[in-house]
Amino acid sequence: MVSKDQAIGGAILLVCVLVAVFYIVTLFYPVLLVDILGIIGLSTTNFDVQFWIIAIPVFVAFIAIMFIGAWIGWTMATTPPPKPIEEITTEIEEKKEEPKVEEPAAAPEAPVEEKTTKKKK
Repeated sequence: MVSKDQAIGGAILLVCVLVAVFYIVTLFYPVLLVDILGIIGLSTTNFDVQFWIIAIPVFVAFIAIMFIGAWIGWTMATTPPPKPIEEITTEIEEKKEEPKVEEPAAAPEAPVEEKTTKKKK
């Protein structure tokens, strides 16, 4: 029995292989897709199919790169600048110069005695 993660991984693998095979077959043998589209009632040419089979992935990749660039720009624009090195080194030097003051240890608290009531006879 496979785990849920393995099943999802297998499904992703299968989908990616099928898409890759479809892409390669359509790119080099566009006649197959033209025939299928002709049966459906859409008329197209081999050139149109080859153009779109290249144009769609290029468009998706371009949009993905632009999204990543926008995300990097947003992150840089909203992140506060770091402290200057000089300020960090002076803080470290000041910590070294400060004498260490030890606080006296707190005296342990006296144990609390439980009061017992004695019954008078």
